[in-house]
Amino acid sequence: MTGLQDMPLTTFGEALASSAPTPGGGCASALSGALGASLAAMVARATAASEKFADRADEMNEVVDEADGLRSELLGLVDADAAAFAQVMAAFRLPKETLQEQAARSQAIQAGYKAAVEPPMRVCTQSVRVLELALQVAEQGNPNAVSDAGVAALLAAAALDGGALNVEINLGSIEDEAFRATQADRVRAAQAQGQALRDKALAAVRARLG
Repeated sequence: MTGLQDMPLTTFGEALASSAPTPGGGCASALSGALGASLAAMVARATAASEKFADRADEMNEVVDEADGLRSELLGLVDADAAAFAQVMAAFRLPKETLQEQAARSQAIQAGYKAAVEPPMRVCTQSVRVLELALQVAEQGNPNAVSDAGVAALLAAAALDGGALNVEINLGSIEDEAFRATQADRVRAAQAQGQALRDKALAAVRARLG
């Protein structure tokens, strides 16, 4: 079966627009982060390739390597998010005729929701790193591509906020209060860090646009 990340863009857009529950917002958030990482890599490549910025080539090539890795991981999270949702739905379809079946079903549902937290949480944490790279290329990258650095930051920030929403909706169905509190703290910390990075990146872009 073809993964979501391997679909042609038009096909993925049609799938996202359909009434099917997946792909949904979690998948779209992961894709947004991947696009942000792609643009950060693009700006870094454009900088490293320019003789004018030869003194930054090594640093920009390091950005390229990391951004390419982040793009690959975030694209993988498009499919991971859909798979996690499928696990939850499979748990809801388990039999519930006997008390033993009900207990097993309830346990599976809770395990499914906990598993479903991880892909969007990973989107959050990796999007913060994309934002750090976007800030770096906004400040130090080729000025001819500074708007692309700004878009990278915006896409990564959207991925972070979207991932956070998907974490929160899954936490609402989890009974383990300690788990919920820990994950909620992680989300809040990522969002606070991400917002600061987004603001700095956009300020750098606007300053260089003049």
